[in-house]
Amino acid sequence: MKLLLDTHTAIWWMNGHEKLPPEVKSMLSENSHSLYISIVSAWEIAIKASLGKLPEFEGGVKAFLATVAAIPVVLLPIMPKHIEMVETLPFHHKDPFDRLLVATALAENLTIITADESIQKYDVPWIW
Repeated sequence: MKLLLDTHTAIWWMNGHEKLPPEVKSMLSENSHSLYISIVSAWEIAIKASLGKLPEFEGGVKAFLATVAAIPVVLLPIMPKHIEMVETLPFHHKDPFDRLLVATALAENLTIITADESIQKYDVPWIW
């Protein structure tokens, strides 16, 4: 399965946070799944860290990107087709980062791993 990690999922996984359900931890450690993190998550972390709203991830975006480079995930760029897809999405979610993650998952045929109930309202495969 091709799995796109929502930003909070990626942070919690990297930090071994107890909020990550055991089933999700198990999926993330299985070699049978392809894991993806969007550059959108790095952008979101950079903004939140600069506002002091990200105490869960020490070191901000540099530490996040260094961790991404050291683990078996694909860092997805933002593509024009992702942005075009955002325009067609219903407004279940107003957060632009999450809307772009949904559009990316749809455009790339990925399943999102997220606890975000607003994302779960979209017609996109999700796991939590």
